[in-house]
Parts: sequence; C-alpha cells; structure tokens
Amino acid sequence: MQTQIEGVTLEYEDSGEKNLPAVLIMHGWGCDHTTVASIAALFHGKMRVVNVDLPGHGKSSEPPAVWSIEDFTRAMEKFIDFLGLEKPALIGHSFGGRISILMSSRREVSKVVLVDSAGIRPSRPLKYYLKVYSFKAAKRILPLLLGKERGSRAIDAWRGKAGSADYRNSSPLMRAVMSKCVNEDLKSVMPYIKAPVLLVWGENDTATPLSDAKTMERLIPDAGLVAFPGCGHYSFLDNPRGFKAVINEFFKPEFTSAVS
Repeated sequence: MQTQIEGVTLEYEDSGEKNLPAVLIMHGWGCDHTTVASIAALFHGKMRVVNVDLPGHGKSSEPPAVWSIEDFTRAMEKFIDFLGLEKPALIGHSFGGRISILMSSRREVSKVVLVDSAGIRPSRPLKYYLKVYSFKAAKRILPLLLGKERGSRAIDAWRGKAGSADYRNSSPLMRAVMSKCVNEDLKSVMPYIKAPVLLVWGENDTATPLSDAKTMERLIPDAGLVAFPGCGHYSFLDNPRGFKAVINEFFKPEFTSAVS
C-alpha cells in the first residue's frame, strides 16, 4: 500500500481487522519493513498490524529536506491519523525507537516496545571529535589545494573509510539526516511517556548499549527491561523465542480479547 505524507511517498503493509487494536511497527536505520517482519508476524490475527517503510528507506521516498526526529515523528503522527488508528501500540527498533519515544511522550498510545532503541546521544571519546573536526577542515581545504573535482573525490574517499556502514550506504541527503538525528538526545521527553513501556535489549549490543536501556528504564515512569544474554543490536532476531515470549506476556490482554 502507498500514501503521500509530508511530501513523502510512504510504502506500508496494513493487515488485520480494522476493529482490532492497532500496532505500528517502525524499523531501524538502513532497514525496511521486511527486517521487522518476524515482529509483525507475532501480531497477525490478534491485532491490526501496520508495518511501514520509514521515509528514505525501503520503497518509501526520501524526505524533501534534512529531517530531524521531530519531522519524522510528525510524519508518522499524520500517517496514524490518515489510517484512523486510535491509541495504537508502538514498536520501534533502533531508529524507529527514536520516533516511538518522541511520539509517546506527547500523544496517547496504548503501549510501547523499544527494541535496542536509539534515543540517547552517545558519549564520544576525544578521538571521535578529532576525527570529525579534521574531516570538516579537510572539506574546506582540499578543494582549494586539489581543485574542486579532485578535492571532492578525496573527501568522498575519506568519508567512505571513516563513516559507519549505515552512513556509507546512505545517499548524501540521508547522510545529513542521519548526522542530524543521531545527535538528538531524547532523555528530556522520556519522563512524559505515560504508556507502559517494554524495553527489549541484547546484552552485547554495541550500537545502542545496554547502559542506554537502563537509563531509559530509570527515566520512563512505567518501564520494564528484558535483556537477552549473548544477543546484539538485533535481539529480536538473535533470540526469537525469548522475544516472542515477552511480547506474548506484554500484550496478553490484547491477544486474549482477540481470541475470545
């Protein structure tokens, strides 16, 4: 299915009876709705399931400008209104968790599941800042020393070696979006989340470390944390049985009412 929201063509799947409670699933950066298909499958026949390709991902078009988390969240709020979802549950993995955090801090939702979620600005070592400022300086100096064309090639080569895989695999616009969003810290809005929140984490997650989850658990009023040993940033794929068990327990009232 497809629709236009905030200048973006959104591709999404919408399955289940329209009268059932709804769940909106949002994937992580560099992924699409197929990455979280196993999560969506846990809700089939029990809830209305909306699984979306976020702007700039999958078959959805890129945003018209360098979006912030606020822009992504506003687009998803309009998407929810378009579909007529009342108090949906939100499930966000990694980048999708950022949107879930901001949205649930200001909009009524039934429940929130944050899976290896981003949302806390990472602490950076001195080495990181030296690399960043060296790159910014090179962007100014190399075109002057080598000429515009050769300077641009040298900068692209530097960027390719220095950036993360997600950064390297993104378009120039989405690289700018990623740089903007990754530096946004959402700790200040977490105490305003009123819905019950389930935090599901891999203990070996290096992208969004377990310490982030513990901070979220402390700041969000009604939050509980489940951490899977031996799992990484995709804990729902690393431990599908454990993930299914905690989802079944968290959504037991919704699942029971759907069966009865």
